[in-house]
Amino acid sequence: MERDQIKSTNRWKKIGLVLFFVIPALFFYGTFNVLGIVRTFYYSSMEWKGISANKTFVGLANYIAVAKDMAFWNALKNNIILVAVSTLVQLPGALLLALLLNSKIRFTKFFRTVFFMPQLLSTVATGIMWILFYDPNFGLLAKLIKALGLPWSTAFLQGSTALPSILFVICWQFIPFYMIIIRAGLTNVPEELYEAAKIDGANSWQCFKSITFPLIMPTLRSSAVLQLVGSLKYFDLFYVMMGGAPNASTELMATYMYKKGFTEFQMGYASTIAAYMFLICFIFACSFLYVTQGREDK
Repeated sequence: MERDQIKSTNRWKKIGLVLFFVIPALFFYGTFNVLGIVRTFYYSSMEWKGISANKTFVGLANYIAVAKDMAFWNALKNNIILVAVSTLVQLPGALLLALLLNSKIRFTKFFRTVFFMPQLLSTVATGIMWILFYDPNFGLLAKLIKALGLPWSTAFLQGSTALPSILFVICWQFIPFYMIIIRAGLTNVPEELYEAAKIDGANSWQCFKSITFPLIMPTLRSSAVLQLVGSLKYFDLFYVMMGGAPNASTELMATYMYKKGFTEFQMGYASTIAAYMFLICFIFACSFLYVTQGREDK
């Protein structure tokens, strides 16, 4: 009987200790995430300027207006392009760098530091640095092109070259982030598997295809979800470098939402865009997880 009471007491102590650490996290998560999402959907049903107390209930009128807004669809198209480029460039590039750092080469710590440096810079500093780098008159890239006598335009942040130029900067900044995640996944692959495969005569490609890739698939899957959701709600560099110019060719859903909410003071409309962003991210992420989980089960 006493043993049962002691076990019960210890159990409640453990539960109390867990709650002591979990409740503050749940409080902040619920306040700033869950409550924020709920209030976003609430404001999306209102016509509200954001700076006045007057709110007018309009129901689904904002949702219908956004669905008919071609500027929103253009922004969504740019987000889809960002998702595609991130998937085809960031993750493969990060995987290659992670494999390079995981191999037995000299100066591994040096290369690890150099490769990760773009991620250490703040987004605003990165944006300003690349604006100066892309400058058509005084930029380093423009001077290099002129010095080599190449017949290329130096107006990188104008016209049709603006979007690819920013996409390149985003890949440059975020490849190191996913490199670190994948590198951590590679450290969990047992070295004994490689040794056994080499005894059986497997080459490097066969080891990667049969051992490395399957075992780091959960890590790649998690990285892909982060990249997918991050690309759909991305804001920073596009706003710092271009702000949607020229002619909304670099507009994203997040920059369009900011413009509507804090420039034109259509907070209800901006909240509707935010609600669409949440739903799009949720659908894309769930679909991706469902498809990839189904393939893993097979």
